[in-house]
Amino acid sequence: MTAMEVNAELFRELSVIAEDEGMMKKALKAIKRLSAQKKAMEETEYIMSSPEMVEILRQGDEDIKNGKGRVVKLEDLWK
Repeated sequence: MTAMEVNAELFRELSVIAEDEGMMKKALKAIKRLSAQKKAMEETEYIMSSPEMVEILRQGDEDIKNGKGRVVKLEDLWK
């Protein structure tokens, strides 16, 4: 099935529930969840495509494991 065919099928199925606000809200919530998952996967792929970033993450994990980490309040990151 092509992307255009999937798109058409999605709109056909949405038209079935278009009059039901509750069902449309559920559909929207599900689509937003899928969108967030897609964005997270793309961000992870971007970060993992950089050997330098992979090394920084590996070193950070090692530092935490060895007790070298420190707690920082989120609001203090922008001061």
